[in-house]
Amino acid sequence: MKKYLPLRLGKGRISFLVDTKAALIVLILLLITVTGFVFSAGAGEVIIGPVDTLKTILGFGDPMNQLIIQSFRLPRIVIALLVGISLAVAGAILQNLVRNPLASPDVIGITGGASVAVVLFLTLFSDSNHSLTVSLNWMPAAAFVGAMITAFTVYFLSWKNGASSFRLILIGIGMSMLAQSLTTLFMIKGPIYQAAQANVWITGSIYAADWKQVQILWPVTLILMLLSILLMRNINIQEFGDEIAVGVGSPVEWNRFALLLLSAALIASAVSFSGMIGFVGLMAPHMARRLVGSGFGALLPVSALIGGLLVMLADLAGRTLFLPLEVPAGVFTATIGAPYFIYLLYKSRNS
Repeated sequence: MKKYLPLRLGKGRISFLVDTKAALIVLILLLITVTGFVFSAGAGEVIIGPVDTLKTILGFGDPMNQLIIQSFRLPRIVIALLVGISLAVAGAILQNLVRNPLASPDVIGITGGASVAVVLFLTLFSDSNHSLTVSLNWMPAAAFVGAMITAFTVYFLSWKNGASSFRLILIGIGMSMLAQSLTTLFMIKGPIYQAAQANVWITGSIYAADWKQVQILWPVTLILMLLSILLMRNINIQEFGDEIAVGVGSPVEWNRFALLLLSAALIASAVSFSGMIGFVGLMAPHMARRLVGSGFGALLPVSALIGGLLVMLADLAGRTLFLPLEVPAGVFTATIGAPYFIYLLYKSRNS
């Protein structure tokens, strides 16, 4: 089998090479994702067989199965996939941007900024009776604003005749520590019920997902993924270093700002609906890099599929392993991700 196959579109006006190994891995991951999707839709307190699950997904199932799957399970499965895709792609961009394998949305402080905004939202919009004065549906908007403000702040503080990768990661770590401190402070100052609500969000859960959230999140994820594909060439050039990138005519600082903004938007859109599901942005790109290498053309789709699988399986484990209790998906990603992070630190100790 040839390593690369040429593909031409539009009478040869558009052409590119397809990595056959990467294409095969993508197909295998797609098959695993579809299988996991069907299994996850049928699993739960009421177990539904794969055939009946498929019929229900296609709209031909039993009315009771349709209620269980269509109304309660499918929205959170779709949200889990979209959140995992966004976090994984954002992690891949950040690791390439700062040229550090330990970079991730958690480490660079963007998810921390979102958590501060959520706790501040719960604190500011409460009356003397400890009741929210606005709808809880505004909480995702607060998380989005907090994540974007943090991204702009990290870039601004990193600027000194340009925003170097080294300064970005250092400032990001500092912002992450500051965000954790502010989150703890606001939780202590607020009432107990706010602390409990904020703690569920910080742990990372998609328990209350519904079709309205899906309708908001899927077009945002699609647009950001298309932008990632358009910027793919610039991402690959950044990997060779600033000097080479400038030498081939790439506007390094503009690309760096655009990529940081893109990753922040991916992170913000994801955590707005799921909370702080940690370590997905760290693990998924690493797993993908082991399968297909560092070329972003193959790394992007493989990272996205692995990230979606991780969050979907974490949510499946959270709602089935400890019935009738439900455990937030973030608990399982952290259980896997924390040892994996320690392993990466140990492996790169002499680098």
